Amino acid sequence: MTLLLGSIVELLGGELQGDASLKIEGLAPLESATPQQLSFLSHPKYQNQLAASSAACVIVSPQMRAVALARGACIVTEQPYLYFARVTQLWKKSLPKAVRPQIHPSAVIDPEAFVHPRACIGALCVIENGASVGADTVLKSRVTVGENCVIGERCLLHSGVVIGADGFGFAPNAGAWEKIEQLGAVRIGNDVEIGANTCIDRGALQDTVIEDGVKLDNLIQIGHNVQVGKHTAMAGCVGVAGSATIGAHCTLGGGAIVLGHLALADEVNISAASVVTRSLRKPGHYTGMFPIDDNAAWEKNAASLKQLHGLRDRIRSLEDKLTTLRDRP
Repeated sequence: MTLLLGSIVELLGGELQGDASLKIEGLAPLESATPQQLSFLSHPKYQNQLAASSAACVIVSPQMRAVALARGACIVTEQPYLYFARVTQLWKKSLPKAVRPQIHPSAVIDPEAFVHPRACIGALCVIENGASVGADTVLKSRVTVGENCVIGERCLLHSGVVIGADGFGFAPNAGAWEKIEQLGAVRIGNDVEIGANTCIDRGALQDTVIEDGVKLDNLIQIGHNVQVGKHTAMAGCVGVAGSATIGAHCTLGGGAIVLGHLALADEVNISAASVVTRSLRKPGHYTGMFPIDDNAAWEKNAASLKQLHGLRDRIRSLEDKLTTLRDRP
């Protein structure tokens, strides 16, 4: 498949510097792009790769215009990464589409479930009693939507996603565990994407809620009664414990953990592998991890950390003595 460079700019905008009739046969990173492919530069620190790239054309910001022109053709736009994302969407729409049934014959759909006629249900999916799937939503293979769970419009759920398994709720009873029945459901808004093998548990009493535009990567665990605000994004292996509330426009890096019953304000960004142990009431970038080090040095530092509490008490004691000495006539 090919697209003319001029037609890309005509559809998506931007300022073209180069031959509009140039044929683009694919998209690629700067370092591996061929003279028939389109690439992009999202950050000035990669401009050395730009100079060495063989790409037919590179999408750049106005600040990189001169550097890009010294190399060859370019599309100048204020947000190169966003522009490249839209090129990928255009490219996918232009690919030949195989004719597939809207609902795969192997899918199991309860008679009391609702699936919009424009929804697409993949192979071996299960949609249980009372569940609902909205218009233009796509369920890839082996997705399970539990009873009474609701998925909005234009969502994409990748293979292996489980919506509405029981939340992890048990009451201790004489050394054993008594199950707390999970009587809520899961409600997912519009334009949500959920990665492969991610699990979102149903609520114990109230529903677990994923609001519009949320993007979840693979292998994420969302506990019961969690609420995730609009347009929040989480990278792979994030875990959110039960009854946590995540605000809108937040980001959680890969492997981050949010403990139960905590609240994150809107526009909170959590670094990868951080553990959130308290509520975060103000927007900002938060990190909670011990930096990687040579193992011997790490063990020494870890041993020192264990002594901090005692060291703090000793310093307070010394401060009190100094204050006493200063106060003497």
